[in-house]
Amino acid sequence: MGSSDQAREAGLRVYVDMVGDLFHAGHVSLLREARQHGDWLVVGVLSDDTAASYKRRPVMTLDERVTVIAACRYVDEVVADAPLTVTQDFLDHHRISTVVHGDDLAPGVAESVYGPAVSAGRLVQVRRVLDLSTSQVIQRVRDRDH
Repeated sequence: MGSSDQAREAGLRVYVDMVGDLFHAGHVSLLREARQHGDWLVVGVLSDDTAASYKRRPVMTLDERVTVIAACRYVDEVVADAPLTVTQDFLDHHRISTVVHGDDLAPGVAESVYGPAVSAGRLVQVRRVLDLSTSQVIQRVRDRDH
């Protein structure tokens, strides 16, 4: 790691979590936006079981998703098998200054999932620029197969 990378890593560290399945332009848009809120972007990638607990099981394995997300130019660091609920210990351990999430959180979810960041005023919700989801990509594939 060069001295400029060390300086960026020591600056404002931003955290965003995601499943990142079938990595697409919507994911890139979120990561680009999150990166603008600090100097170093840490991306937590949720496990298959964690994703399945609140949505469908990912098509890609955790290792495949981590590899693709790590290759994105906006990402500086990846935490594989990130927790669904962000704790103060997690924020402290990873030296997170700001947590970013899309503005699609249901009421009350931000507090239950990102509680310490919400309490500290360190959660930033960014507008979804692209109306694109992995479920929509999967539906496109299904529609073409018929």
